[in-house]
Amino acid sequence: MKNFFFFFIIISLLLPFFSIISAIDSNTSSCPIDLSYVETFPWDVSTCFNPQGTQCCQTLLSLFGMGMAQYLKETSVFQLPNPDVAASCLSGFQNRVAAKSVHPSLVTSCLSNSTQFVSNTSNCDGIITVQDWIQKLGPVTALDSACKGDVTGLNCRPCIEAGYNVNSRLLSLDPNSTKCFDFTVLYAIGVINEFGPKDQGAANCILGLPLDSSVNEKSRRRLSNDTVLRLVFGFLGAFVGVLVAAGLIILYRRWYRKNKRNVPHRQFVNGFRTGVLPNSGAKWFHLSELERATNGFSQKNLIGRGAYGVVYKGTLADGTLVAVKQILHLESEGDEDFSNEVEIISKIRHRNLLSLRGCCVTSDTEKGRRRYLVYDFMSNGSLGDHLFNHFTRQKLSWPQRKNIILDVAKGLAYLHYGIKPSIYHRDIKATNILLDSEMKAKVADFGLAKQSSEGQSHLTTRVAGTHGYLAPEYALYGQLTEKSDVYSFGIVILEIMSGRKVIDTSNSSYLLITDWAWKLAKSGNVQEIFDESIREEGPKGVMERFVLVGILCAHVMVAFRPKIAEALKMLEGDIDIPKLPDRPLPLSHESFRSSLGNTASTSEFFHSRIQG
Repeated sequence: MKNFFFFFIIISLLLPFFSIISAIDSNTSSCPIDLSYVETFPWDVSTCFNPQGTQCCQTLLSLFGMGMAQYLKETSVFQLPNPDVAASCLSGFQNRVAAKSVHPSLVTSCLSNSTQFVSNTSNCDGIITVQDWIQKLGPVTALDSACKGDVTGLNCRPCIEAGYNVNSRLLSLDPNSTKCFDFTVLYAIGVINEFGPKDQGAANCILGLPLDSSVNEKSRRRLSNDTVLRLVFGFLGAFVGVLVAAGLIILYRRWYRKNKRNVPHRQFVNGFRTGVLPNSGAKWFHLSELERATNGFSQKNLIGRGAYGVVYKGTLADGTLVAVKQILHLESEGDEDFSNEVEIISKIRHRNLLSLRGCCVTSDTEKGRRRYLVYDFMSNGSLGDHLFNHFTRQKLSWPQRKNIILDVAKGLAYLHYGIKPSIYHRDIKATNILLDSEMKAKVADFGLAKQSSEGQSHLTTRVAGTHGYLAPEYALYGQLTEKSDVYSFGIVILEIMSGRKVIDTSNSSYLLITDWAWKLAKSGNVQEIFDESIREEGPKGVMERFVLVGILCAHVMVAFRPKIAEALKMLEGDIDIPKLPDRPLPLSHESFRSSLGNTASTSEFFHSRIQG
C-alpha cells in the first residue's frame, strides 16, 4: 500500500510534463486556429463559383486572414510557428471551404505557398510579435483612432487610409518587404478593432472580405448594443454642458490653425489647376463626380491595392468606365510627387501607354488632403493576373504573348525616343502592364517615372522600383539610364515566355529568372524555357528569338544590353540577334560563395557585374 502511494505521487508529478510534451508535439503538426468560422461566417461564396472571376483568390486569402488575425489576437504572434503547422491549417481550411461547395483546387491554386504564413525574421524588419510591432512603431499609431470602433460605411475609408500610412512607415524600415501590408491588416483587425476579426463589418472593411448581400451586420450590431448605449448616454448626460463648451473652443482653435496652415495648400491647388492641367488635355474632376462614379468609393468597387494607393472601378455620367486611383502616400513631399506624376503622364499620348483622363485635388479640415488620378478602365486587368493567377484567368496564347511583348516595347520606345527629354519609367513589371478588352497592352503607373535632362548620359537618383526588376547598376549606385528600363523589360519578356515569376523561392532557394534562363540557353535547351501551354503553338524559331532578346535585354552588364529601339527590331526580325555574350556567374555559384571571405575579391566581383 505504501509503495502504491509513492507510485501515485510520482505519476501525479510526471503528468504535467507528459502534457507539455504532448502539447509541443501537437503544436508541431496540428493547426492552432479554430477554422469553423469558414462554414458559419456569411462570406460571399459566389465569388468562387465563376471560373472566369477575378475575386476568388482575394476572397480566400481574406478569409484565411480572418483566422490568422484571430491567432494574432489570442497569441500576440503574427504568423504560424513552422511549415508543418501552416500546412495543417491550409489543409483544414481547404476542407472547410469544400464544405461550402467550393472546389478544393481553388485553395491549392490561390494559397499554394504555405511558408508565406510562417514566422520569419526576414519578414517586415524582423517583426514576429505584437511587442516587436510596438518597439518598431510605438504603442500608438494612426490605426488606433481610425480602426478601433465601427468601420462600416463611411467609417471604413479613414481606417484604410490609416493602414496605408502605417504601412508606409513600415516600408521605410524595410523597403524590400512584401509582408508589411499583411501585418498592418492583421494588427488593425486582430489587435486594434474592438469588434475583432470575426465581426462582419470589420472583416468587410479591413480584410476586404466580400459578404453575403443578405446580411445586414450594421443593424444587428445596433440592436445588440441598445442597452449599452442607453447606459453610456445616461452617464454622459451629466457632462454634456461642460463638454460642449470645451469642444467648441477646441474646434475653433483647430479650425483656425488648419485654415492658416492650408493657405499654402490652396495656393498649390490653384497653381496646379492653372499650371498643369490646361495644357495636358486631361479633365479636372470634382470630388462629387468621382464619388457618384464609384458609388461613394464602395468596397464593392475596389479593384486594386498597392503600397501607395487604392484603385476603384467607376462609371462616369456618360457611361464611360474608368479606374480611379486614390493616392494615399501624401507625406512631406506628396504634393510635389503628385504634380510631377501628373505632369509626366499628361505629356503621354500613345496607344501602348495608359494616358491620364483626369485628376482631382481636394482638401478640407476634416479629411485633409486627397489626390485622385482617373484612367480608362482596362477590362482584362494586368498581365500579372494572366501569367501568375492561373485559376482565375485563362492562359495566354502564343500570339497574345507575342503581341503583348511588342506592345510594351513600342510603348517604351515612345518614352525613350518619342518625347524630348526622354522619360524613364523605373517600374516596368507584369502588374504595371494592363490589358484592354482586345488584349492590347498598355504600360501604366508612372508614379516613379523620371524625365532625363538634355545631354546627360544618366541620372543619379534614389533607388525606387520593385525587387528583382531593378537593373544592377541602378540598384547598387542609383545610376538611371534608358537601359535600366530595358533590363526590366527583359525580365518581363522572360516571365511572359516562361510563365515563371522573376524570383523563384519554391524550393527554399533564391533563383533569379535570368540565371535560370541563361543556364538553359547556354546548354542549348532554349525550348525548355517556353511555358508548357505554348510549346506546341508557335514557330520555334520565332519563340526562341523572343527568349534570346529577353536574356540579352536583362544582361547584368550595361554595354551588352541593346537600346529599346534595337530590341524592338530584333523582336520583329528586322535585325539579327548577336551571339549571347558571356556573363558573370550567378550569385548562388560555389565559386562566388567561396570568395565571400575575401573583401577585395567580393568588391571586384560586384564591379564586374555592373560595369560596361
